[in-house]
Amino acid sequence: MKSKLLICTLCFMPILANAAVPYRVQTRGPIAGNTDNDTEQFARAHRFYVGASYNLSAWQDAGTPSAYIPSVGGKNTSSFDISAGMRIYDTFRLEANYTRADAQWRGFSMTGDVAMINAVVDARMDALYRLFQTQRIVPYVGVGAGVSFNSAEHIQIDNKTTPAAAALAGIGFELGEWFTVDLGYRYLYIFEPKFNGLDDLAPTAHQFRAGIRVNF
Repeated sequence: MKSKLLICTLCFMPILANAAVPYRVQTRGPIAGNTDNDTEQFARAHRFYVGASYNLSAWQDAGTPSAYIPSVGGKNTSSFDISAGMRIYDTFRLEANYTRADAQWRGFSMTGDVAMINAVVDARMDALYRLFQTQRIVPYVGVGAGVSFNSAEHIQIDNKTTPAAAALAGIGFELGEWFTVDLGYRYLYIFEPKFNGLDDLAPTAHQFRAGIRVNF
């Protein structure tokens, strides 16, 4: 009798073990649900987002000094930008971004209204879902290209409209499904506006950014 009970118990153990497996992984990213290699689970639920960020920009010292401007030293400036994006997959999104770039050097300054399209890859790793049940910290990298509409003070520029490019990286801290706090870095390059006396100066900045995204 005891041996029969032991055999029955051993037969039911695999069933009980399999029943417990789904509860070990209950979420994928910020959304509870199926985890079977679904690459658009979060993207379907929140396909679009809008965001805003504060930028601290360190403009480079560059250009060849001339008789008109003996030295060119970049200054740190602050500005804001806004963005609107669409998630193609959980790990890939396209983002339209507008930045007001206030570039300042010793003796003159430039304002660039920079509109860009960014392609961003989010590092959502399935192994982390299995281990921690949810991934709230999402690193990302991206590149961007666009156009800058330029104006200057105390110096003449020849090109009022120039191309712009960027490389960016950062970390998103997901506060549930709806909000993401974004801390990042962006290298911004505005192709040469051709300043009078500084033909080879292309405004370049290291930008440190902090902002928030709202998912909907």
